[in-house]
Amino acid sequence: MSAGRQYTDADQLAAALTAAATLVGPTTAAAVRAEAMVMHAAILAGASGRPGPNAPTGRYRASWQVQVYPRRHGADAIVGTFAPQARRLELGFYGADSLGRVYAQPPLPHVSPVLATMQGGFAPRLAAAVMGAML
Repeated sequence: MSAGRQYTDADQLAAALTAAATLVGPTTAAAVRAEAMVMHAAILAGASGRPGPNAPTGRYRASWQVQVYPRRHGADAIVGTFAPQARRLELGFYGADSLGRVYAQPPLPHVSPVLATMQGGFAPRLAAAVMGAML
């Protein structure tokens, strides 16, 4: 569909909508993948020293992964880690662990600031990608 074009014939309109619909899924998937990669990079940057956690070995940063699952009309993305220290680093930990060791570990947020920064702009960026596919 081209911007500003008016369709007087229902068949022309239907064909234009069908053509646009075939582009929406791949365009949405590409936009979701791009957002996930930006989020991943921002989390890794936040996990590379203060105010986030220090990264003496790099193993924690290396544990973060991006998984994108294409769907018929878009994609789902997961940015995450299975590292056992992730929760403690993000939220802090005060008290005794299962072995009786006592901690007063302050939070070192490196995920929540990224989510707060990216969340508001996600829908407009996705909408812009979809509109770009339809024009």
